[in-house]
Amino acid sequence: METAATKIPLGGQSTASRSISVSQRELDSRRATGGDERSWGRDLRFRLLLTDALVIGASVVLAQILWLELPGHHVLVAGLGIPYTAVTAVLGFVWLIALGTNQSRSVPMLGSGTDEYRRVIEATFSVFGLFAACAMLLKIDLARGLLAVALPLGLFALLATRHLWRLWLRGQRSLGAYSERALLVGRTADVAFVAERILKAPDAGYRLVGAAISAAQGENEASSLSIGRAHSIPVIADPDNIVEAVNRHNIDAVIIAGTDESRTALRELGWALGETGTVLVVASNVGDISGPRINWRPVEGLPLMRISLPAFEGSKYILKRAFDVLTTGVGLLCVLPLMLLVAIAIRLDSAGPVFFRQERIGLNGKPFWILKFRSMYTDADKDVAGVLDSGMRVFYKAKCDPRITKVGAFIRKYSLDELPQLWNVLRGDMSLVGPRPQINEEVALYDSAMNRRLLVKPGITGLWQVSGRSDLDLNESVRLDLYYTENWSLAGDLTIIMRTVRAVAKGSGAY
Repeated sequence: METAATKIPLGGQSTASRSISVSQRELDSRRATGGDERSWGRDLRFRLLLTDALVIGASVVLAQILWLELPGHHVLVAGLGIPYTAVTAVLGFVWLIALGTNQSRSVPMLGSGTDEYRRVIEATFSVFGLFAACAMLLKIDLARGLLAVALPLGLFALLATRHLWRLWLRGQRSLGAYSERALLVGRTADVAFVAERILKAPDAGYRLVGAAISAAQGENEASSLSIGRAHSIPVIADPDNIVEAVNRHNIDAVIIAGTDESRTALRELGWALGETGTVLVVASNVGDISGPRINWRPVEGLPLMRISLPAFEGSKYILKRAFDVLTTGVGLLCVLPLMLLVAIAIRLDSAGPVFFRQERIGLNGKPFWILKFRSMYTDADKDVAGVLDSGMRVFYKAKCDPRITKVGAFIRKYSLDELPQLWNVLRGDMSLVGPRPQINEEVALYDSAMNRRLLVKPGITGLWQVSGRSDLDLNESVRLDLYYTENWSLAGDLTIIMRTVRAVAKGSGAY
C-alpha cells in the first residue's frame, strides 16, 4: 500500500493549483539507485584514489632513493631518531589524505575547468608547507632535499595522470557515459539558453534527458524544445510533477534555469529531491563570470553572491609577464629549426620576403608591428576589399582567399605562420595568451563591449582560437574574448596553451 504523497508548491502560485507528488514506493526505488553515489561515481573516485596513491608512493620512494638511499636502510632523522622510511611513509599518507579533504576527487570537479588542478596544487603545497613548518618549529634536521625532490616530481606526475584521466573521462562522456542525467526546469527561453550551453560542453558531465517547461502562454504544450539548429530535447514534465519525472526517468540532477521560482518553492523542492538522492542545481542569471571572482557570504540565512571587479594590473600581471618571457625564450630555442624550414619553403614557393609586418592595435589601443611568416602573395594586404563582399567587418576571414599561396595555406592550417610572434611576446607587445590583435580598420568598428578586448595584451592564442577558431560566429568570438579579458588566470592560460596544441594538430577552423 502506498503512503501519503510528498507535495511541493512551485512558481509562486497556490499550493492547490500547483503541486508535485510522488509515492513512498517511488522514493524507495529512487534511493536504491542513488544520484551522485551511483556506481560510476564511486568507480571513478576509486580509480583516482588508486592512481594518486601509486603516484605519491612512487614519488616519495624515488625522492628518498635520489636524495638518501634505498628504503629500508635505517638512516635516522636528526632530532627524532626514527628512520627516514617512516617519515616518507607519513608524508605520502598525509599527501593522499589532503587530496581527498580538499575534494580534488569530487565528481563535480572532474572533466572540465581548472578547479580540479587547482585543488591538487593547493593540497600538495599545503602538505609540504606543513612538513617544513613542523621541522622548523620542532628543530628537526629534516633533509630538505627530500622535500625539494618529492614536491615537483609528485606534483607533475599527479597533474599528468589527472589530465590523462580527464581525457579518458571526456571520451566516455562524449558517448553518454559517466554523466549525470539532468532535467532542466524553467521557462522556454531560459531552458533553451542553459541547454545550449550544456550541449556545447559535454565534458561538464550533464546528459540532458528532458525539460519541465513552466506553464506560460502554452509553452508546455510542445512535445520537444528545439535547441539551436541541430538539437532538441523532449518536454517530459511540467513544474507540477518534477519529483515524479525524476523517479520515472531516473534523473540525477535537476537544473533550475533562471530564478523565477520563490525561495520557499526552491527550498521545498530541494527537500523533496534530497529524499530521492537527486541534486538541485540553480543556473545563475549572472553569466560569463569565473568562479574565483564569485564569493558566497551568508547574511542571516540569506546567501549573498559577491562578484569581484576584474583587475587589469597588479602582481598577477607581473607573474603573467614572467611566465611569457620564460616560456617564450625556451620556446624560441625549440622551434628555431622548424622556423628555418618554413622560411626556406616560403622562399621556394613564391617571390617576396619571408616575413610579413603589419600594424595592429594592442594594449589600451596602442599600435605595434606584428611579425608573421608571409602566407599570401606580396602586397596582398592592400587588396582586402577584393575578397570582402560586404565591406570591412570585425574578425573578417575568407575561406577561399585567392591571395594565399600553397605554402601559406599549409602554414595557416597548422598556425605555423604565427611562430615569429614569439618575438612580439619577448618585446612585450603581446602575450602568449590573449585576444587576437586586429588592424585599426577593424578596431574602429568596435562597440563599447568589444573595446574591453583592449584592456589586456593581445595574444598568439586565445580562448576562441581553441573553441572553434574561425568557424565561430562574431557574437561567440567576442563573448569568449570578453570572458577571458575579465576572468583570466595563469592556470587558465596553461589550459589554453595545452588546448592550442590539440586544436593546431587537428587543423580545423583555420583559413
